[in-house]
Amino acid sequence: MHFEFLHPYYFLLLLPIICLYLCPLAAPKRHFVHLKLFKNAKKFINIEKLLFSLVLIFILCALASPITYEQKSPNHKKGRDLIIALDTSGSMGESGYDDEKPRERKFDSILKVLQNFIEHRYDDNIGVVAFGNFAFALSPLTYDRGSLNFVLKFLNVGIAGDNTAIGDGIMQSITLLEKSQTKNRVIILLSDGYQNSGTFSPKDAVTQAKQKSIKIYTIGIGKKRDFDETLLKKIAKESGGKFFAAQNITDMQNIYSTIDSLEPSPIRSEHYLNKTMLFDIPLTIALGLLIYLLLKRKKGLII
Repeated sequence: MHFEFLHPYYFLLLLPIICLYLCPLAAPKRHFVHLKLFKNAKKFINIEKLLFSLVLIFILCALASPITYEQKSPNHKKGRDLIIALDTSGSMGESGYDDEKPRERKFDSILKVLQNFIEHRYDDNIGVVAFGNFAFALSPLTYDRGSLNFVLKFLNVGIAGDNTAIGDGIMQSITLLEKSQTKNRVIILLSDGYQNSGTFSPKDAVTQAKQKSIKIYTIGIGKKRDFDETLLKKIAKESGGKFFAAQNITDMQNIYSTIDSLEPSPIRSEHYLNKTMLFDIPLTIALGLLIYLLLKRKKGLII
């Protein structure tokens, strides 16, 4: 965990505080005949000035925007804007995809590999789209990997219906990428079925992707007869991407390793990961001190 100020130049305003001590307020002159009647002692610290100085310091700390963050990306950081379009149709509930865990659902096995892939994508903005009878965005583009993996836990087989709308899955992914200014924009589409539902045809969706220079990498899940290999190959070829066949979980892991080596390009995201703003802490302290100062001064308890 790191700490820093986003706007440290506000601390230049601390210089005028020196005037509280070097430039005291002028006091009216009074003449006394017998000075011995008054104590000659002088307070070393003026409590009122000290508290007022602290108020100003904490206000400037708030203006300087203190933050904590897990990692700071350098200016030359590279990555890609990437959308994972995941088939959640009923066939994804079948078991036997992982030889070591034959009873585990295909969907659960793939989701684990996907979460591991996301966890190591420090330089990428990643979003997730789920599609079945229709498509919806589970998460917009984000570099917060923790939050992304958290929302993935809410995905399940049949969440978007039991059919397969590949065209809708691509179109929803394109929608998430429309505001992206990154040169390298990629969709990774995973499916274990045939197009049999949805509003958009895969052909129209691919045309839209080509116009926006978005590559689509397609992954056919299961045995070749389980998915539309011809369609997935065509989608990948026409969009400038690649087609992969993942008959088992080992193939899926190897495919993600290949995708992991894609040529990166600059991203436009923030340079901070898991950023937490802390300006409210010094602001609260300043407000508390100011209220204390005003109340004490009103009661004449500060001298």
